[in-house]
Amino acid sequence: MAQEWDTRVGAYAVVVRDGMILLAHWNEHGRSGWTLPGGGLELGEDAPTAAVREALEETGYVVELDELLGVDSLHIDPEDRLSGSLRPLHALRIVYRAHPVSGELVHELDGSTDEAAWIPLADIPNLRRVDLVDKAIRLSYQSPGRALL
Repeated sequence: MAQEWDTRVGAYAVVVRDGMILLAHWNEHGRSGWTLPGGGLELGEDAPTAAVREALEETGYVVELDELLGVDSLHIDPEDRLSGSLRPLHALRIVYRAHPVSGELVHELDGSTDEAAWIPLADIPNLRRVDLVDKAIRLSYQSPGRALL
């Protein structure tokens, strides 16, 4: 008998300017860490639209997507799920390189993030962050001639 699981598709923006990366502070169910602006697709929404929408909601910036960096796959066992679900989760995280075109830094209200900030890239190794930040930086190195650091 095949095991059933949940699937979540999210889209995220890697925004770097002047040696700093734009991050959102995820804070949910007693867990927290800095992450890329982004999140789950809404019903009928495509990934590029979701990445732009989430960046605006979580940081206050309207971004323009430059390129697809890649897709990361994350598997979460039922006992590690925040929702309390008894089924495993397969999360697909679509990562884009982007740049800001307008807006100003704001913090999301009533969402899963509680702060946004420009963080110096040199500070990333000492920052409490989710694994997606490191994976996005690795993906940027795989993009020919366009690494973040």
